This record gives sequence, structure tokens and C-alpha cells, in this order.
Amino acid sequence: MRTDVSAFLGAYHFRGEAAATASGLLAAMDRVETSDAWVSWLPAVTGHETANEAIRALEAAVRGAARLKPVPSLAPGRRGWERDLARAKDLGAPAVRCDPTFLGLDPCGAEVLALVDACAAAGLPLVLAVRLEDGRQRVPEDSSPELPPWAVRALVRHNAQARLLVTHADRAFIEEVHFGSTPDEAARLWWDITWIWGPPEDHLETLVGTVGDRRFVFGSGMPLRLPEAAVAKLDLLDLAPAAREAIERRNVERLAPGAPPS
Repeated sequence: MRTDVSAFLGAYHFRGEAAATASGLLAAMDRVETSDAWVSWLPAVTGHETANEAIRALEAAVRGAARLKPVPSLAPGRRGWERDLARAKDLGAPAVRCDPTFLGLDPCGAEVLALVDACAAAGLPLVLAVRLEDGRQRVPEDSSPELPPWAVRALVRHNAQARLLVTHADRAFIEEVHFGSTPDEAARLWWDITWIWGPPEDHLETLVGTVGDRRFVFGSGMPLRLPEAAVAKLDLLDLAPAAREAIERRNVERLAPGAPPS
């Protein structure tokens, strides 16, 4: 049993590929034996569709696919974002996401802080991505800056009830935030393994040993990245069965609305 917290549907505006479909995503999950996935709608992540349009599209895309859990993208500060948050909760979303740099927002501006507060009040984790693609393969139109480490520290400190899941972070980013946070703040941060190097660099092994396996969850970044790469990182590590189970499933359960963070 494995939950992927970082998967996407729809078209990525900066690529000419066909839009990712639920059937295609499920087939990729079957290849690597992933049981379920949290999915977001790519056009909303990049700000090319309104949150309201995107929630409808995401809801339609996952309808009938119980293994796909919708994680709507919200645009705080834009009209109706509070309604979109309430709708996400009504849909049973395990979390909501916001990628402020793609939306042209200050990652610690008043709009994002208001969303952090609203998510904390609603008991929903907030998902943020550091990046979606390697800077070396981005087209000139894809000019959004990456989410900075100081912003994550500021957001988790802003509200003592906030829970943040940060995806696509590398070892240096995670270490800067984790070791610059208080124990309470660190206990309300989760990291996916999408962008963490495995063997031979062994960044993931180092982080599991220093930060702890309870802070990490499985994420693939598909379809922008191959899910096999994320699975291979775990296969090549000398992980205790309990540690692997924590990363693949148990830690996600502790992210669920209402669950204690530690």
C-alpha cells in the first residue's frame, strides 16, 4: 500500500504534451503498485484557469476513480477563494494547495497568510511546491521563481495550527527549513521525496537519518516525472520495514484533517 501525495491531471501550460488523464494516471500507478494518489489540476497550479473552473474540472476528472483524491489549487486574494476552500472541504479533499510564485503572489504576503489561517481553521493541510521542473529544462515563458526556504519557515510560524506539506524540495532546502525551525514547527511540516536524490548521492538516506522518517511522504510528481524514479529511491535504500511503511503510508495518515501532527 502506497499513497502518492504529488500527482497531477490536466495540461501543463509550458509543455506541448497531451493533457494527463485519470486513466493514464491510474495506469502509471498500477505499474509501480501505488494504491492511491492526491491529484491537483495543472492549469490551476500555474494560474491558467480560475480555481472555480479548476475545481469543477478536477471533480469531473476523478469522478468514478476512488483511488484519486482531489487536492484543489486555490488562489488567495482572488474573488471567491474562501468559497473555493469550503467547496474543497465539502468534496472531501485531503488537502488544498497553493503555489504562490506561479500565481504572482508574495509567498508570505497577506493573501497567502490568510489562506494559511483559513486552512488551519478548516483543519486542512496546505500543499506547496518548491518547483515543478528542473530549471535547465524550463522554457523562457516559465519564469516563475522557486519557493524560497525562508517563506516556508515564515508560514509554519505564522499559525501554530498550520500543517504544511512541501513537495519538490531538495536536501539543502529541507535542512535549511527543518534545522531552522522549532520542534513544534518541524512537527507540522511534511516533505515529499520527489526531488530528493537517492543513491549514489544518498541524500534521502541522510535526511531520513537526521530529520527522521516521520517527516517524509511518498511523492512522484507524475506525469511531469516518472513514478519509477521515486520508487527506486526507496528500493535502493537499506530501510527498516517500519520506516518504509511510514514514508509510503503512515505519515500521510497523520496529515489527515484532525489527526495529531506527531
